[in-house]
Amino acid sequence: MERSVTFRHVVEYAVFRICLGVLRLLPERGALALGGALGWFAGAVVRVRRDVTDANLERSFPDSDQRWRDQIALASYRNLGREAVASFLFAGESPERVIERTPNPSGGEPLLEALSSGRGAVLLTGHLGNWELAGAAVAARGVPLAAVAVRQANRLFDDDLMRNRARLGISVIRRGDAPLDVIRTLRAGRVAGLVADQNVRRGGLFVDFLGTPASTARGPALMALRANVPLFLGSCVALSGEPGRYRCELEEITCERTGDLHEDVRRLTAAHVAALAERVRRDPGHYFWQHRRWRTVPREAAGESLQGEP
Repeated sequence: MERSVTFRHVVEYAVFRICLGVLRLLPERGALALGGALGWFAGAVVRVRRDVTDANLERSFPDSDQRWRDQIALASYRNLGREAVASFLFAGESPERVIERTPNPSGGEPLLEALSSGRGAVLLTGHLGNWELAGAAVAARGVPLAAVAVRQANRLFDDDLMRNRARLGISVIRRGDAPLDVIRTLRAGRVAGLVADQNVRRGGLFVDFLGTPASTARGPALMALRANVPLFLGSCVALSGEPGRYRCELEEITCERTGDLHEDVRRLTAAHVAALAERVRRDPGHYFWQHRRWRTVPREAAGESLQGEP
């Protein structure tokens, strides 16, 4: 069923296009710096979700002093603003230009080997660096990628995103269709891409993330095991001093198999969450600390209620 477009949607989209047009009139370095400044303002002055950010950093780095955590918090806000602008500016760029922005990615050989043998693969990323560009960097190099995505409330925005992704050869799997469509994608020898570090309110697996159990989707590991395909973690982090250029890394995530599906899902989930945690520790100022990652807590830690923290 085609969704209707309201007057509010038209106004929102018009404002977005005007802002994007203004940003594109600026030199790229200036536009990215403006995005970083707006992010800093949101964190330092308006303090949008600053309580969540500070609590997450204290939880994850309890041995670090408050000054360091404050610096990382503001770096995270600057990164969020800068990469939001970057995602808008770079949307719709040619595959060749995306490749220029993401030179010499590491760890991609096992993924290409899996595809050349006719197997699919699960490709995960987290809210580290520029997660939109992480998928674009893979697709621009000819990898057949289907990304699991939430439908945007504003159909005009959604259509825009779909066109930009299609230009790079990325197809979209709607989240509600993911359980079946991801398996079909994998069995067709293609790559299914997912963002896998969001809090799961119900039915998640509690695995360690930066020292605290975090409720994590079991789906990525479950689908990789059922389809008997490898699972990879990818990330795309801005290079220091080189605005608009990124360090992209792929890593195959493995675990010792037991033959028990439930236990193997737990082990593979714990492994990919641990791998992401290592990257976050290396580049903490590039992580999205504003997300309520630990909102859901284990039942034994919260009594009979699964209430969470901010």
